[in-house]
Amino acid sequence: MKKEPVMLKGNKSGIRIILDDELSFEELLEKVTEKFQNNADFLGDNRVVVAFDGRELSDEEEAVLLHTIQENSKLRIVCVIDEDKERETLYERTLQEKLMAMDSNSGQFFKGNLRSGQVMEFETSIVILGDVNVGAQVVSTGNVIVLGKLNGTVYAGASGKEDAFIVATKMNPIQIRISDVIARTPDEKETPSNVPQIAYLRDGAIYMDDLSRMSLTNINV
Repeated sequence: MKKEPVMLKGNKSGIRIILDDELSFEELLEKVTEKFQNNADFLGDNRVVVAFDGRELSDEEEAVLLHTIQENSKLRIVCVIDEDKERETLYERTLQEKLMAMDSNSGQFFKGNLRSGQVMEFETSIVILGDVNVGAQVVSTGNVIVLGKLNGTVYAGASGKEDAFIVATKMNPIQIRISDVIARTPDEKETPSNVPQIAYLRDGAIYMDDLSRMSLTNINV
């Protein structure tokens, strides 16, 4: 039996995308486009976590695939996970549950990387599917979640919301602010953690911890 070049397997946490490891990337991209175009109505406009399986992908290839999927379906991709990493999967699934609580009135998504000089302001909580680079700034009246590298400046709770929080897959900001409290990165930076982190306000100071199920359970979206 001939192997399908692209197979989709859904589960309660999202979609597992199994890719042929023998096709060229250009051929695979065509098959992915066709698969998601044909299944767009069936898949709907859900927010999903996705996982790629079957072949090794570079960061650039993964980014191209994500863009292709979103251009040829109604899906809103929250994040990509490695199914072989149980802890990461747990964190991302819990994060997805929080993101799903954001309806059209309380939060929105932005897809893309913010470059130096770019300033983006939001009247809601915001999920950024990309990187916030050095020199870029994000301001939100609610929470800020960066599913990528946070190397720039983020201001959460701009309306005075003291229980606002900032989450980043890789947290290494120049400056963060929550409500009226500011925290700056020291001149001698430590090596950024490879674990997603959360910044939150407590007793008038900003704390930064590794993201865990407990920390997500104790915060309000």
